[in-house]
Amino acid sequence: MKQDKKIALLVINCLQGGGAERVVLTLGQGFYELGYEVHILRFKPLVEYDLGPNLNYHVLRFKPYKLIPGAERRDRIFARAVDKYVLQNIGQPDLILSNLDRADSILSNSKLPNIFYVIHNTVSLLYKFNKTSAADDLKSKMINIYAKHPCICVSKGAEKDFIKSFGDITPTIAIHNPIDKDGIKKQAEAFVPDYQNYIIHVGSFKDAKRHDVLVKAYAQTDQSMPLLLLGQGKHKSETEQLVKELNLEKKVVFLGFCENPFPYIKNAQFKILTSDWEGFALVIAEALVLGTPVISTNCPSGPSELLPENNLMPMGDIDAIAEKMRQAMNDPQKFHAPFDEKLLPAQIAAEYVEFSHSVDTKS
Repeated sequence: MKQDKKIALLVINCLQGGGAERVVLTLGQGFYELGYEVHILRFKPLVEYDLGPNLNYHVLRFKPYKLIPGAERRDRIFARAVDKYVLQNIGQPDLILSNLDRADSILSNSKLPNIFYVIHNTVSLLYKFNKTSAADDLKSKMINIYAKHPCICVSKGAEKDFIKSFGDITPTIAIHNPIDKDGIKKQAEAFVPDYQNYIIHVGSFKDAKRHDVLVKAYAQTDQSMPLLLLGQGKHKSETEQLVKELNLEKKVVFLGFCENPFPYIKNAQFKILTSDWEGFALVIAEALVLGTPVISTNCPSGPSELLPENNLMPMGDIDAIAEKMRQAMNDPQKFHAPFDEKLLPAQIAAEYVEFSHSVDTKS
């Protein structure tokens, strides 16, 4: 029987945690607005987000396949199960978007057509290609995966890094992440934080985010505004220790993971990002939706594509970051920047469709 609607399938390991998971749900909504029947397939049942009614959700558990010896063999066998599940339960998708390395590895073995990888990160920095002795082996494995399908990178910086890392192995394009403007504004009204006149940082306590640089730079200011840290992760305890060493316990507030960070972002005097790398820097675009000023390190991808030069700081430069923080504390509105309406979900989804057609035309 002929299907009436076009089908978009977005594949990801789970819907727990990071920005890529949220992007999948927002992008899915964009395809829905374009008239697609949208399916989200994940390999773990974990969910940390509200699942909207417009998308169809599927779980095909990878866990039972972990008993199969050999990672590559395991992925090949599971890919056959994925193909069978998709054709029986979803139909033949017009577009399949693979998100993050678990899904990418599995779908590199898929026999389904119309597969595209979404590259959410600056790969050379995420995988430490210049710091690990196993980099050549890892690169070779990744080239085998990513050469098989076209790649959509979430920023120009991420695309440039991808090509520099792997060479011209497949068609690529940079398409920014979609931003759910209306949803963010609505969530931002959910409550009013117990804090006033504060600086906000939102992000997991992991290598890329450089909480150590942020806290040291903040220590050089007059601390006239408290610094709120939203998130959890492996470096949280050492960041707490650093705060104690610098006698900042009364000024730096650890809020932990918050399912809805938007009221904190909306009511902040400004938002700060001190990352060494980002894929797209989703939190910047979300702050701009809420009219919150942002200052950020000019890391290799994301911030410079979203913010004017005045709002950017050199990575890892504690003195320069402290100076920019002082300026923002004195006059936050000096770092206000507009939100780009081209980032709305349906517009971003349309760019995906256009790229998929252009690749089809060439093949």
